[in-house]
Amino acid sequence: MKISSSEYVKSVFNPADLPRESLPEIAFAGRSNVGKSSLINSLVKQRKLARTSSDPGKTRSIIFYRINNEFLFVDLPGYGYARVSRELREAWRPLVEGYFRNRKSLRAAVVILDIRRELSSGDRDLLDWLKTLKISTVIVLTKVDKLSRNQREKQQKLIGESLGVEKESLILFSGLTGEGRDRLWKRIMGEIRAI
Repeated sequence: MKISSSEYVKSVFNPADLPRESLPEIAFAGRSNVGKSSLINSLVKQRKLARTSSDPGKTRSIIFYRINNEFLFVDLPGYGYARVSRELREAWRPLVEGYFRNRKSLRAAVVILDIRRELSSGDRDLLDWLKTLKISTVIVLTKVDKLSRNQREKQQKLIGESLGVEKESLILFSGLTGEGRDRLWKRIMGEIRAI
């Protein structure tokens, strides 16, 4: 995918402030510190479009980025991080739920899982909920560069079995090496053009 432009559009803390729907949207979701922002930066080949942090829970709003003036990437707050106050987590819920329930321009959700970790209840809840809402889902396993080939194969198989999907449907991704980038772009563009 050739990226001619990628730019920050808006951070949204309140459902009433969501931008007007005009372009197709791809949402990025996953637990805190799974690498959502790094994945977005890797896709657009820009190091600082999406802010990254080693501190989990830094994305506290829904953040919109315009790509090639053709579609939007939407970075959602991470879930499952204990140090974020319960009040803040409760404030995110209606924002994220409202986004998923009501956004007609949403084409798919890219759900990001750390290949080194077991699925959390939050991961399962999110995937079940997206299925209930009939939102197309692309599952990406990040941080694959941190495992050996054998470990990757084993984890991919375990996660696939746990989710009840073919392991080949899970995209292996490394922001460090760029592995999986082209495959993920192909899936994203397929989802954008599906309607």
